[in-house]
Amino acid sequence: MDDSGKPQDPQEPAPHRPPEPAKDTKATRGPKAPPPGQKAGGGILMGRPFGVPVYVAPSWFLVAALITWVFGGQLERVLPELGTARYLVSLFFAVAFYASVLVHELAHTVAALRFKLPVRRIQLQFFGGVSEIEKESESPGREFVLAFVGPLLSLVLAGAFYAGMQLVEAGTVPGVLLAGLMISNLIVAVFNLLPGLPLDGGRMLRAIVWKITGKPMSGTIAAAWIGRALAVTVLIGLPLLTHTGALGNARPDIGSSDSLTDALLAAILAAIIWTGAGNSLRMARLRERLPDLTARTLTRRAVPVETATPLSEALRRANDAGARALVVVDPQGTPTALVRETAIVGVPDHRRPWVAVGTLAQDLKDGMRVSAELAGEDLLEYLRATPATEYLVVEETGEIYGVLSTADVERAFVSAMARKAA
Repeated sequence: MDDSGKPQDPQEPAPHRPPEPAKDTKATRGPKAPPPGQKAGGGILMGRPFGVPVYVAPSWFLVAALITWVFGGQLERVLPELGTARYLVSLFFAVAFYASVLVHELAHTVAALRFKLPVRRIQLQFFGGVSEIEKESESPGREFVLAFVGPLLSLVLAGAFYAGMQLVEAGTVPGVLLAGLMISNLIVAVFNLLPGLPLDGGRMLRAIVWKITGKPMSGTIAAAWIGRALAVTVLIGLPLLTHTGALGNARPDIGSSDSLTDALLAAILAAIIWTGAGNSLRMARLRERLPDLTARTLTRRAVPVETATPLSEALRRANDAGARALVVVDPQGTPTALVRETAIVGVPDHRRPWVAVGTLAQDLKDGMRVSAELAGEDLLEYLRATPATEYLVVEETGEIYGVLSTADVERAFVSAMARKAA
């Protein structure tokens, strides 16, 4: 507050969620989801296995249609007698394939929950799925296990589908479906084991380097740059391999539609890997600066006032004490409410002697008391779970330390990101 009794920061925003801590994508408590079938920010909610919401992104329908078309063309050569029914079989294959991807992501989710790491959601999207794990693993061993269980489940599924192939006749619809699912899960497992972020193999490599060096950031840097090298390799190598017949399908015409499709697919995969590796690197650098965000250093000094105290008198006391916030206390000195800064701004100077601070205060609710020791991701997660404009910051003894403004946290978070980018 300045000498006139007005807050120094009059443009404080209305209550809203603070910035979210950097998430690790690749999966407990999340935002309230809409009813089943209703679209949300992550797509269409399909269910909540293990309490974690599963969303299907709109891009999935595009890929499902593409898979249906491509697989249907293959069925026309293998099972021409199916006619147009081949597209129903192909659609079943697309759904079954993404069910396998869901199992892959559920493996990550179950492991994360077992390690008490919160999982915001699982999202099935354009190229596979993503499990949004909100916190870092505490050790390289857990990081390795968390990453490895996904490809392991895909390998198990590939083995199960191969076993199923032995029980049915080759060249039939069940045989072709089982063969397709076996091959697709094998590809998912092998692809995810490539040692570069954001793939599971990159996280495994990160864990190994972390274990050797004792520095998680060193592991992230190594795995991220290898991920970028993989992106370049995919961009150049995939079309080259398919064109030369190294994958068993020689194509002499570089300008053919098949070659252009391969090039487009390679470009999309390369872009996903490159972007994911870059994001992993940026989030790791941000996490290095998050410990600087502490409730104690961001808290505004506050003075206690009783509910009937005139606003002008409360502001005078705050200015004399060099404080920037007001806490309403009962006659015993127990805090009961916080005086909202936006409410103070709305009271004209000539009315402040006649307005009691209690009329401008917001009662303290569950979650609005913050420990002065909270810092980094723990602080951001705590504020995100209970959105408010201001929070009462208390010492471990319960003594009032001050008031924490969401606006101050946001400014510090943006500043940390700016230093990270510099």
